[in-house]
Amino acid sequence: MKINLTDNISIPQIGVGTWTLRGEEATQNVKAALELGFRLVDTAQWYENEEEVGKGIAQSRVPREEVFITTKVIPAMMRRSPEEIRESLELSLRKLGVDYVDMILIHWPVMDHLEKTWRILEDFVAEGKVRVLGTSNFNPHHLEDLYKFAKIRPVLNQIEIHPYHAQEENVAYDRSIGLAVQAWGTFGQGNMDIVGDPLLQSLATKYGKTASQILLRWCVQRGLIVIPRARLRHLQENLDVAAFELSEEDMKSISSLNRNLRSSEANDPENFTW
Repeated sequence: MKINLTDNISIPQIGVGTWTLRGEEATQNVKAALELGFRLVDTAQWYENEEEVGKGIAQSRVPREEVFITTKVIPAMMRRSPEEIRESLELSLRKLGVDYVDMILIHWPVMDHLEKTWRILEDFVAEGKVRVLGTSNFNPHHLEDLYKFAKIRPVLNQIEIHPYHAQEENVAYDRSIGLAVQAWGTFGQGNMDIVGDPLLQSLATKYGKTASQILLRWCVQRGLIVIPRARLRHLQENLDVAAFELSEEDMKSISSLNRNLRSSEANDPENFTW
């Protein structure tokens, strides 16, 4: 299953996230995921694991052109000089062990330094070091500001999406301006126990699946791209969500759980302080 980003570039709808994965665990989990059949790997400068992720990609022996690699610009770097931003991106390429990445995202909307950073990303596209650009955690007004100066427009927006924070309005807006939407935090974070929700547990029993699979399938049927963390014990389970379908009624039931509740107030781009 793939989502078209441009006329000639598509992205797998189900990939592997690497947030919190470190060291050998990151390497081995990414390697295992690719060998199992995943072809989308999501990392970030902030995760401090690009080198280990790159080793996992290399050790998998999957041809580079078959793997869609995403990384992100760390917010603190956006406040640095253009030369330092550029060097950080060159360093990301070296750590990942590749000549180019498929997509670079602005990790958070640090708006007072966005244009400067975006210009550098556009240079990287021109130089063949990145194929497409995207955003992460951007609300509509952030995108509107970006579009005032962007020569190369983003193709994707990655935002927090789960049944307690369905983001239907933002998803609709992003699609109206031609953006694909990628979901992060699908299972919730911290003390948010979405997987344990009684409705999801009930549906898991009904379909003979896990509650995690129900969550991922809800995203997939909404046309979202999903990147659950690459935990070894769950890799095959995550990949198997392509093999069943939720009824329209059950899709609506899951969506009705929406509370506009984020996993953390710190993850609200309107209150961004990092």
